[in-house]
This record gives sequence, structure tokens and C-alpha cells, in this order.
Amino acid sequence: MIHPNREKTVCKLTRVLVALILLLSIALMLAVTIGGWTKLQGMKPINFSWCAIYVVMAIYVLRWARGLLPIAAALAVLLIAIAAIAGFGIGGTSWFDRGHYGYGHAGSLFGGAGLSADALGTLTLLLIPVEALLVVVAIVGFGQGWNVELEVPDEEARRRGYSDRGWSTRLNVSR
Repeated sequence: MIHPNREKTVCKLTRVLVALILLLSIALMLAVTIGGWTKLQGMKPINFSWCAIYVVMAIYVLRWARGLLPIAAALAVLLIAIAAIAGFGIGGTSWFDRGHYGYGHAGSLFGGAGLSADALGTLTLLLIPVEALLVVVAIVGFGQGWNVELEVPDEEARRRGYSDRGWSTRLNVSR
């Protein structure tokens, strides 16, 4: 059994691109979480959980787990909504509003001064196009059929770089 679509350059590129976008999303979420630690209300555990889920997804996507791509796209859509609410102040006060007089400066997770309100707002808004790109690339990757299997003779599989796992020759009785 071989996976012919996994041999295509565009499929390999899509797989790596999804993993890189997931890692970029993690970096942005951690920057906002750590840099605005004292100003985040109840999102701290959710942010760390979201980052952990994205790490697991990136690892499995690199192992050709096509089934996680729609889940990654769905989580990205949810994160777009959360980032839009926090960045544009749809739910009340945006990160940018917190830079005005009367608001305290955000403290870091490590006890020092956190990021400025403008930096936190910019990072939050930057999540929106990154997550939109994740949605598009994940859906394109899902449509590439990474899971398609093709049964070929052992010689053909070896020629394409697949290793003989031993079980395929034992099951094929008629030679």
C-alpha cells in the first residue's frame, strides 16, 4: 500500500505550512498571554490549553493526520472571533483602549512589566489574518486526499521509497 498524494510536492508543502501556521499561532497566543498576564480575566487556562492542542495538531499533521485539518480550521474560526472581540473591543474595551489614562499597565507572567496595550492589541489583531490563513490552508490540505491508498506490487512500492513491512508479502499468497 502506498499513499500517492503524499508524494506530491504541493501536499508536502501544505502539510508543513499548516504546522508552521499552527506554531505561529501558538507564539502569538503565548505572547499575548504572557505579556498581558495581569489583564487577562479568565482566559489563561484556555489559552494554554489552546496552545497545547495546537502543538498536538502540528505534530499529528506532520505525521499526515488529515482528519485534524477540519478541526484546526474550526478552532481557527473560533480564535478569529475571540481575537476580533478582544482586538476591536466588541465586548466592551479593546486592548488599544487600555492604553489610555486611567488604565493600569499590564504585568507579565514573570512579574515584570508586560507588553504595552498597543503591542497586545496589535498581536491580538495579527491573530486574525494568521488564523484565516490557517483555515484556508487546512481546508486546501483536507481536499488533497492525504489518506488515499493505492495497492501496488512490492517492487513498485520499493521503487517509490516505501519500505517492506513484512506483513504485505506474507498476506499475498498468489505470486
